[in-house]
Amino acid sequence: MQKSINLALLLLLPFFAFAQEKFTLSGYVKDASSGSELLGATVYVTQLKNGATTNMYGFYSLTLPKGKYNIEYSYLGYQKKTIEIDLTEDTKRDVELQSNSQQLQEVVIEAERQDQNVKDVQMSVEKLTMDKIQKIPQLLGEADVVKSIQLRPGVSTVGEGATGFNVRGGNIDQNLILLDEAPIFNSSHLFGFFSTFNPDAIKDATLYKGGIPARYGGRLSSVLDVRQREGNMREFKGKGGIGALFSRLTLEGPIAKDKVSFLVSGRRSYADLFLKLDDELADNTAYFYDLNAKVNWKINENNRIFLSGYFGRDIFSFGDFFRASWGNSSFTARWNHLFSEKLFSNFTAFYSNYSYALGADQGGQGFDWQSNIQNTNFKADFTYYLNPKNTVKFGVNGMYYIFEPGRAEASGESFTSEIVVPTEYALEPAIYASNEQKVGEIVTLKYGLRYSHFFNLGQRDVNVYRYGRPTNDADIIGSESYDQNEVIADYGGLEPRFGANILVSPVSSVKASYMRTRQYLHLVSNTTAATPLDVWKPAGEYVKPAKADQVVAGYFRNFKSNTYEVSTEVYGKWMYDLLDYKNGAELILNENVENEFLTGRGRSFGLEFMVEKKKGDFTGWVSYTLSRTQQKVEGYQVGDYTEAKNGINNGEWYSSNWDKTHDVTVVANYDISKKWSVAANFTFQTGRPITYPMGKYYYDGKLIPNFKDRNNERLPAYHRLDLSATLNPESISDKFSYSLTFGVYNTYGRKNPYSIYFQQSESNPLQSEAVRLAIIGIPVPAVTFNFEF
Repeated sequence: MQKSINLALLLLLPFFAFAQEKFTLSGYVKDASSGSELLGATVYVTQLKNGATTNMYGFYSLTLPKGKYNIEYSYLGYQKKTIEIDLTEDTKRDVELQSNSQQLQEVVIEAERQDQNVKDVQMSVEKLTMDKIQKIPQLLGEADVVKSIQLRPGVSTVGEGATGFNVRGGNIDQNLILLDEAPIFNSSHLFGFFSTFNPDAIKDATLYKGGIPARYGGRLSSVLDVRQREGNMREFKGKGGIGALFSRLTLEGPIAKDKVSFLVSGRRSYADLFLKLDDELADNTAYFYDLNAKVNWKINENNRIFLSGYFGRDIFSFGDFFRASWGNSSFTARWNHLFSEKLFSNFTAFYSNYSYALGADQGGQGFDWQSNIQNTNFKADFTYYLNPKNTVKFGVNGMYYIFEPGRAEASGESFTSEIVVPTEYALEPAIYASNEQKVGEIVTLKYGLRYSHFFNLGQRDVNVYRYGRPTNDADIIGSESYDQNEVIADYGGLEPRFGANILVSPVSSVKASYMRTRQYLHLVSNTTAATPLDVWKPAGEYVKPAKADQVVAGYFRNFKSNTYEVSTEVYGKWMYDLLDYKNGAELILNENVENEFLTGRGRSFGLEFMVEKKKGDFTGWVSYTLSRTQQKVEGYQVGDYTEAKNGINNGEWYSSNWDKTHDVTVVANYDISKKWSVAANFTFQTGRPITYPMGKYYYDGKLIPNFKDRNNERLPAYHRLDLSATLNPESISDKFSYSLTFGVYNTYGRKNPYSIYFQQSESNPLQSEAVRLAIIGIPVPAVTFNFEF
């Protein structure tokens, strides 16, 4: 027996020896001037022709056999750094990279790992740094995260002045928008002309259109992950800008050098200040503001804490006649902890509140309406760097919601009445695990599984209907009461994710991905473009969660040492249990709003093609999207109720509001000299679907249009050219520099139709006339002064 044990130990000895001869190299990659971490930096082992990238907190880990290695650290826009490591034990090595301060393209070329976009398994992702965003011509010369995202393939909007964006045939509520991991329910200011993200406070933005990592959930179509800058750990700095509509200022610096940093960034528009110059407009108000704040505390090499907050609001009023306001507030606390060189963890807690209000006072009568959505979340995310070929991620989270759809009060000289839509409560827990695995030299797999569940909770009364489903108010036969935290309805299911990358050659690859997503919240709107006052409805007794399956395949190829990147992706998306509304639905302040809903399906198919030039004095991209998005709502009939029996368009497939067959974008930037650079972008899109009346009739002497089929026609095509030029004079001193940006939005004054509506002709009451509504129909020039110190 003892001989057998000795023989077994002798056979296993090489495996034990092999395991003992492996060690872990880990650490953070940072910006040398500010001390902030660089997410997505490349750590490349020359001898093994393999490596890793830093996570969203700048951390990396590589487990390698004992030996000497040349390790290359690189990041776009920074100078590459190579160090030699004699790996004889577990080693921590933080590396700082020097920024390419002179903006020499030769340095930029060396700063990027060759063919990273080809070798990465992730597909259907758009990552924009603030440097790239700030070069794109925008309305009034102001850099904007969301407007820049809309210039990438597969992303669109229903028109100027519309909130949010649409991704691969999804509604705007199907996008999960995160700011330092806290959800933002409305990402726009001024009804969609600007986003809530102050460019001076933002590090970068990443949009996942497909193959969404398993750590994200809760939305069908995409995730926009926006990260704020951490603040400078080394020295006090400031930057800002003065524009035609608003001004901004950002301050950052060390509280304790190389230990604690802060960042405070504010932005405010000032149209209301000019209104006061006119006596007739002095009582009106129109402005928005943002405030971003962040503290970064490096406790020691194994522990870091980040505290960040955002507060923003839009405020409009026309004297006492009308007033409206809406905005987001969020607070995020994160703790990074290294359990070992291989196990990285991040614990996050956040609170987010989206609130909106309306009010009016006239002739002794008043009206006030308030509503909000609150959510609180705790989550734990872990990354285990098993070995150079396997990176495992897993975690849990729980989200608690409070929905207050509306509390309205009307008052007069002799009366007061109140309408209260019942508050809803919900809990959404989830758990996930995924692995990125390199199989041999040419295949990389990324697979994961997420399980989510949703509980609609009391305390609340739920209507009971005659036929077991909502029909109309007349069919309500009673109600059922639920106590606090008692489960009213619950839903859940698995969400598999899979991706694969096959290297066809060192500069080309084929990728594919599949994902299932679930969404437990619905944005309820019967307007073409959602407004800040639309209602969010959680899944419950009579509302099912939506589901989607998406399949994507693509080909990626680089030319001339990554100077040109070419990608082509085709996708198919199938959506189920989408919430729609009946014709003529009343959605606002409706206590029985479930009576207005219909449930349908959706499908979207598309091809996305993009060529991007990333190096040289001339950079930019050309993208083209060919797509089709449709919905089908078949309706139902129960008992004597027949209003919704035919559904929408007789239950046939019809174009969704955001269906655009062709979408072409051209973005170009040219550095004429060290002082001058120019930029242009051109956009062409097929006109979106619109509902035209099929006839008309007269009632009480007035012409009334008769609508039948939804989205039966299309608006004319949308196209627009924007131009800009930036002057970067020589710095006044080593401590202060400035630039001037001159721009023209909608250069040739295209009156792109936002909508077309029909009204009774003033000259002939027996005739109707079509009226085209254009939000911006003239060239809009602007000058913006930006400065840094």
